[in-house]
Amino acid sequence: MDVKQRIEDFLAGTTYAVAGASKDRSKYGNKVLRCYLQHGRTAYAVHPRDTEVEGAPCVKDLASLPGPVHGLSIITPPPVTEKLVEDAHRVGITRIWMQPGAESPAAIERCRELGISCIAGGPCVLVVMGYREH
Repeated sequence: MDVKQRIEDFLAGTTYAVAGASKDRSKYGNKVLRCYLQHGRTAYAVHPRDTEVEGAPCVKDLASLPGPVHGLSIITPPPVTEKLVEDAHRVGITRIWMQPGAESPAAIERCRELGISCIAGGPCVLVVMGYREH
């Protein structure tokens, strides 16, 4: 699949996890979560210390998700992203979108090795989906 097809496949679902979600509305992790919610998607925030972000339930890690998700958006530093790829594979997540700044060559290569569809080094989900700041 090319990047356009991977993006279409990623956005074809209704339930997502956002690793790196933040209560700080100026942070991209918060904006990505709000973008999913603005588009009527179910979104789970993933943050080790918060219990909710923007009214969405927050889990401490991917293993704590209440059920399967169609895709995982990652907005974390590259070393954390690399760990999240492994965690995603363990819980059966097959689609990852690494937002600009979250990607690393090691994380991208590991997705390929694990058969995870990966969007990285390209557009931001906020631009593709059409995020509105409120």
